Amino acid sequence: MHISITQKLFIAILTAAGLAVVSLVLIMQWNLSRGFLRYVNALESSSMSRLANRLEQSYGDDPGWQSLRQSRSAWYDLVRTSLPEENVPPGSDSRDLLKKPVPPPVVRHFVQRLFLLDARKKPLVAEATPTGESELTPLRHDGKVVGYLGLLPRTSISDDHQKRFLRQQKATFILVAGVIVLLAAGLSLLLARRLVKPVGELARATGSLAAGDFTIRVPAGSGDELGRLAQDFNALAEVLAKNEQARRQWVADISHELRTPLAVLRGEIEAIQDGIRQPSPETIHSLHGEVLRLGRLVDDLYQLSLSDLGALTYKKSEFDLAELLSASIAGHRDGLATGGITLTEKIPAGPLPFYGDRGRLHQLFANLLDNALKYTSPGGQLHVAMEQTAQLITIHFQDSPPGVPAAELDRLFERLYRVESSRSRSTGGAGLGLAICRNITEAHGGTITARPSPLGGLWIEIELSRKGRRP
Repeated sequence: MHISITQKLFIAILTAAGLAVVSLVLIMQWNLSRGFLRYVNALESSSMSRLANRLEQSYGDDPGWQSLRQSRSAWYDLVRTSLPEENVPPGSDSRDLLKKPVPPPVVRHFVQRLFLLDARKKPLVAEATPTGESELTPLRHDGKVVGYLGLLPRTSISDDHQKRFLRQQKATFILVAGVIVLLAAGLSLLLARRLVKPVGELARATGSLAAGDFTIRVPAGSGDELGRLAQDFNALAEVLAKNEQARRQWVADISHELRTPLAVLRGEIEAIQDGIRQPSPETIHSLHGEVLRLGRLVDDLYQLSLSDLGALTYKKSEFDLAELLSASIAGHRDGLATGGITLTEKIPAGPLPFYGDRGRLHQLFANLLDNALKYTSPGGQLHVAMEQTAQLITIHFQDSPPGVPAAELDRLFERLYRVESSRSRSTGGAGLGLAICRNITEAHGGTITARPSPLGGLWIEIELSRKGRRP
């Protein structure tokens, strides 16, 4: 049988409350019985003191209590007058108390446990047999012990009035316990529904999220664990929505990047097929350029996907990082000169040992140099510098205008992101170079950041940790 969380929580709370109430009622009933028995014994002890005083007073007029031995009624009357009166109105004369009758059952139960002994502890008047548990009260006359008065203690309530009182009290306890349990049941149901309501909302929202509705949100009003869970769910939904948007943009951008060279290839080939153009060396060169461009795009996508999956291989060894940077700059020196870009470099003369993948780091430097070549206006500047400390190696690429708006600097390393979406792909590339640079840098335990350049363009800063260096 399926039991909901609300029912389980209701049963758990109600069971705990019920056990607490039942335990409390049982303890109170047990304590009431014991307490009432102690109370009755205390009243009888008080009666014993009054009876002992009367016996000591009567001893002078009746030495040896001969009248008590011979007359049970005299003993009975003496005991009755020593018992406390019931329902005595305020201001009553104490002498009137002796005239009011005490219910016979009270006297009978009391007399049945009384006994009177002489000075040698021999029975004079005994309704009960003395035992070791009996409490003896010495009776004195003229300073001498003339006898002992004893009473067997009660072990249970035997009087009908007292039993009726106990039953009424226990019935009241049971009634109160029943009312408390009913109230606990109502409060438990309300509490269970209130506690489970956020869980139900989360469950429904999770179903909508699984169905693809990333706009779903749940209220997070409380500050407890459920409130924090709702906040985490909303944060998860926000991340999934952004990822879905990025996925759609990624697919759209990839489709656009692939469609452009394919459209050019198709147009050139169809023109040759229709006889509009002849397969001249220029035509073949144009087709070859588009194929190379398409191949570079596919290769970049492949490299980026391998890096995301962690499957991009890195063959690390120790080499001179300064020499590698100098070699990368040397390979782009002619291209920079052709573009009218003035190159200045500040690289340490001595060897700079570093443990990493030489090929991947060469790709990193080449991508950054290509990026500067593509986006620096003719007649601009490019400054490359390398610094080192005991822990870090820092490499700077600073170029001249055009720059990048400050609001878009953090997005430069996103795949397929371009500051100018309308810019020609043949000039700006596919927007994957900086994303690959970030993956290569992070694979070497470093960081790459972008900021405005003092020269007016873009400043790319790479920090590589020297802890990865082989000892």
